[in-house]
Amino acid sequence: MATMTEDHAGHGGDTSREGHAMADGGHGGHGSHGGHGDHVGQFRRLFWVMLVLAVPVVAFSPMFADLVGYDLPHGGWVRWVSPVLGTVIYLWGGRPFLTGAVSEIRARKPGMMLLIGLAITVAFVSSWGATLGILDMELDFWWELALLVVIMLLGHWIEMRSLAQTTSALDSLAALLPDEAEKVVGDDVVTVSPADLAVGDVVVVRPGASVPADGRIVDGSASMDESMITGESRTVRREVGEDVVAGTVATDSGLRVEVTATGDQTALAGIQKLVSEAQASSSRAQRLADRAAALLFWFALGAAVITAVVWTALGMPDSAVVRAITVLVIACPHALGLAIPLVVSIATERAAKGGVLVKDRLALESMRTVDTVLFDKTGTLTKGEPTVTAVEPSGGHTEDDVLSLAAAAESDSEHPLARAIVGSARERGLSVPASRDFASSPAVGVRATVDGATVEVGGPHLLDERGVSELPVAQSWREEGAIILHVLRDGEVIGALRLADEVRPESQQAVDALHAAGVEVVMITGDAEAVARTVGDELGIDRVYAGVRPEDKSAKVAELQGEGRKVAMVGDGVNDAPALAQADVGIAIGAGTDVAIGSAGVILASSDPRSVLSVIQLSRAAYRKMKQNLWWAAGYNLAAVPLAAGVLAPVGFVMPMSVGAILMSASTVVVALNAQLLRRLDLTPEASARAFLTA
Repeated sequence: MATMTEDHAGHGGDTSREGHAMADGGHGGHGSHGGHGDHVGQFRRLFWVMLVLAVPVVAFSPMFADLVGYDLPHGGWVRWVSPVLGTVIYLWGGRPFLTGAVSEIRARKPGMMLLIGLAITVAFVSSWGATLGILDMELDFWWELALLVVIMLLGHWIEMRSLAQTTSALDSLAALLPDEAEKVVGDDVVTVSPADLAVGDVVVVRPGASVPADGRIVDGSASMDESMITGESRTVRREVGEDVVAGTVATDSGLRVEVTATGDQTALAGIQKLVSEAQASSSRAQRLADRAAALLFWFALGAAVITAVVWTALGMPDSAVVRAITVLVIACPHALGLAIPLVVSIATERAAKGGVLVKDRLALESMRTVDTVLFDKTGTLTKGEPTVTAVEPSGGHTEDDVLSLAAAAESDSEHPLARAIVGSARERGLSVPASRDFASSPAVGVRATVDGATVEVGGPHLLDERGVSELPVAQSWREEGAIILHVLRDGEVIGALRLADEVRPESQQAVDALHAAGVEVVMITGDAEAVARTVGDELGIDRVYAGVRPEDKSAKVAELQGEGRKVAMVGDGVNDAPALAQADVGIAIGAGTDVAIGSAGVILASSDPRSVLSVIQLSRAAYRKMKQNLWWAAGYNLAAVPLAAGVLAPVGFVMPMSVGAILMSASTVVVALNAQLLRRLDLTPEASARAFLTA
């Protein structure tokens, strides 16, 4: 048998992946990719410029000087510092909020932008009125206007940074295709772009190269690495007449492929379309802060109107103007602008230290409501690579004999099954004899000379060629979906090896902890029913979907959602990308492909499935902090607005503007300190799982 590149494809077994719009005039929502990096830079620069301008505005404010207790310089120019720079801050720094407010008015959906826009506009107009002597000097709010704009810019800079994207799923999908294709033209082979291929063209796919378009093999056979499409690590043997998919790799032999689909008609393009559609439809969630801001807007507006009416009815129209304007200005607390962004920023920073990268804030918010976690099997619950799980000796040989001889025969092979056998022998501390005359035969197995004897390792075709029978245990292994290799010495069967994708040791604790958290666990895989059922039964998984084609995974997610379930999908392959985007929360294993990572809202740096519990724990803790902060921010208004309106005027107390400013600052400090408590969370996978199991 001539020496050739090894191939075990035929070895046996039956197993077969406030948003950026505000900067453009809006505020709501955010897409899954694009633009966030620019907006982070815009808000960062704008914040620092406005902060520099705000310092003299505040320092030269008579109200602030009286509050702190210092004297302003003498000179006519002093009274114009705050108005001039305050106007710049309003028109330049306040522009994102003003354009956002206009968008909310047009959409008839008042929210944060309208609340901020109303406050800074009223402060701007009344401050100029006070500066020009038209209104009471108590309405000189230049320093409040400056601080409000600066702090709101800080909040939105933090938010934009938390929304910034690190990868693009669609770009990663496109990168799977080769840059060039070798097209057969008569007796020649010419290099063309994959985009120039047409149905019916024949292309050459060399060993190690990617298939440029969907097609059918017309010459040759090869072990195809389809893991980028199927998510399964085991190569699949493809022969003449069988279909191959764009983006898959011929690992060991060259092929000639007749193109059957190009461009938008390819399977890869179909996956790309599914990702794009699901991402576009998953970005419409309403933000918690917007709902609070909408309620606060109507509260402030109503309070101002009532204040004006009551004071006017009492025969004090001047006081009516002062009190109404004061209510509108202080009704927008600084704390509300920081309540959500601060929590998100600290939560995502804390998550990163725990090995969890949060790309999409909405995904983090949604995780607390998830009641179903859908795991892709391969590479997620399992290691994604074959492992020797059993050795059955025969003819008086021991397990160690069989495994060491098999490892010797496979030692010169780079095939995943060969690496699994050699690795297993190494783990057992076996002494692997030297081998020579290594040879392999596609769909049959390998052969080598070990200690003067011919040792062969292979699947059913090897047994047929040698005219020997498989061991009785092979049938039960086959029913479990395992890969079965027999070991022959000088033509005699001396044992069999059972290989399977090994379940991660952490998977059991992850499933148990999810059950303890009240979450149903579902597994989905392209593997055969027997393989899937074996893993499902071992882990105690509630529901198993087996034999699911790549393009159908997102449909299974939609099916679960149709049952009224909130679904988190955990996967690592290209074929998982549409399902990750379709799910309420997409969680990508960090060791997976760029496409899966680009489609997910949350990325796990490790392959430990218990990290899903870390995300749930963080989501629930962050949501509690968000609600607490919003209540603190709202609490300021519940107390300050009525006092500013003058409800205690009959007993001789009307809250000074300076006191309102102090309450504003106190509210902001409380929100900031409360958000800092998130840093105490222990988000290591084992700690999170233990927290749910012992709750």
